[in-house]
Parts: sequence; structure tokens; C-alpha cells
Amino acid sequence: MNAPHSPLPVTFADVQAAAKRLAGVAHRTPVLTSRTADALTGAQLFFKCENLQRMGAFKFRGAYNALSRFTPAQRAGGAIAYSSGNHAQGVALSAKLLGMKAVIVMPQDAPSLKIAATREYGAEVVLYDRRRESREAIGRSIAAERGMTLVPPFDHADVIAGQGTAALELLEDTGPLDALVVCVGGAGLISGCALAAERLAPACHVIGVEPEAGNDVQRSLASGERVMIELPETIADGAQTQQVGELTFPIVRALVDEIATVTDAQLVRTMRFFAERMKLVVEPTGCLAAAAVLERVLPLAGRRVGVILSGGNIDAERYARLLLEYAETR
Repeated sequence: MNAPHSPLPVTFADVQAAAKRLAGVAHRTPVLTSRTADALTGAQLFFKCENLQRMGAFKFRGAYNALSRFTPAQRAGGAIAYSSGNHAQGVALSAKLLGMKAVIVMPQDAPSLKIAATREYGAEVVLYDRRRESREAIGRSIAAERGMTLVPPFDHADVIAGQGTAALELLEDTGPLDALVVCVGGAGLISGCALAAERLAPACHVIGVEPEAGNDVQRSLASGERVMIELPETIADGAQTQQVGELTFPIVRALVDEIATVTDAQLVRTMRFFAERMKLVVEPTGCLAAAAVLERVLPLAGRRVGVILSGGNIDAERYARLLLEYAETR
């Protein structure tokens, strides 16, 4: 890992504190292994199944950690968030558990399953056109009008700390790893995970994986500054971010060793592997890290490797269609 050049906006102590808040609330998700996956890669793989987390994704960790730290005044006003789906559900469920209102700004083309689930958790959903409108501007406007507290999906210290508890648990269960491979959208998950890995497994090589069509973090690291890209066209809807966060970028730059990319076709093949071999439903975004491992984008033979499966929220019809399209073209 690279040594930090300046104090980072989130620390391992923050991750530990988040773990205490989440104890008994978030699921301690299982770590699964597969002899078939090990044979394919030549590595010893440990899959952290955040697709089995409450509301189906790691996002519950950061959302609950953030909302649980609201002041009484903030709780009275409620929470507002913007998200393509998993952070939306995480905030909605956390608000319900903590007895507060929630408004979620979601794109009109978000998966219908995620919109429906967000509403079922009791949140008000405000839809927008992601190609013509700014979710950040809409969120700020509603927060100001209604006296609500905005909780962004990744660029928030408490969110980052909460997400890091996934790697904290993984490393507690497996012991030191040679590599940790993590899905990357806005980089909240990998930022928190890298903080945990730095403390618990200092020799661990931390690798992030983005969609090939949406490699804003990879480009940002190469240029040394945050790069804005066009809206990515990828089936990994949870990683359609256009720019890495102000808080997450310095953590990634200090603690992440490498960013790799995978194609949509590789994501679908990985979804099928999990369905057929491990009986797991993993959404495209949740397959990013695993795809880079199973498709041998990363040379990991002979190493002990942790892989975060970040989520499993996908419409049944879309899931079936993606797997069918793959079956017809392979």
C-alpha cells in the first residue's frame, strides 16, 4: 500500500466505532468459499456475501451508521438521500428502524425492484431524469425546503466508516489476506475497506474494480486529480458514477494499490457462475470484484484473496434476461 501523505478524512477508529453501532442491527454476512472458483483461479478465495445483507447490499452499513449519529434535531427533520437504488434502500430502512422520515431522489430508469423496495420501507421517492437533471441539486433543494439532513451515497465520513465494517468482519473471519478485491462506484466501500485492511492486514494488496465503461476512479488516479466522465453506459447501475468523491479520493490514493476494470459481458458470466455454482443471486454491480478475479483479469494464483460481493438487488425479469442473453451468445 501507499503511505498516506496527510491525515485522512476517516480513520480505522471510525470503522471500529461504526462496527459497535451496527452490532446486532446489520447482519454479519457469511464468508463463502468455492472449490470450483479456487480451481479456476489458482487462488484461495473468500467471498464476503453482502448480497445477503439487510436490504440486499452493503449500503445498509453506511446508511445506518450515518443516520444513527443524527442529533435529535436532525432526527426530527428526517433524512434525504439520492441513489440509483441500494443506498436508497439502505437509508429508507435505516430511517424506518430509527423512527424518522426519509425522502429518496432516484433516477426514473432505476431498477423497478429498487424503487418499489425503497417505497415499501416507508420512504418518499422523488424521481428525476439522470440525463437532464442533477440529483445533487434536487437533494440540496429538498433538504433546504424541508429542513432535512442530506446523506450522500459515498462522500460522507460516517457512510465510509460504516462500509468499512464489511472488510473488518471479513478479515476477522479469515485472518490476514494477500489481496482484497472490492467493487468500486463512488469509492465509499473501497475507502472504508482499505482503512480496515491497512490496520488488520498491512501487507494486503487492495484492488478496486470498476466497469470498463465507467472508470472515473482509475482515470483520476492516473491523472492525480478527480476526473469527471460522461454518464457510463453499463449494466452495473450501482457504479454509474461520474466522479470519485472529495473524501473518498484521498483515501483511495493513499491506500488502494490498483484499480482494474471489467466488461459487461464479464459481469454477466460472473452472475451466471454464482447462480450455477454457488446458488447466489448477485447483481451486476455486486459482481465487479468477483469478475476481475474469476475472469483472471488479475493475476492472483497462489494467494489468499478476499472478494466483496456488494449486492444482490436485481429485478427477476432483468436477471433472467441477462443470463439468457449470455446463454444465447456464448
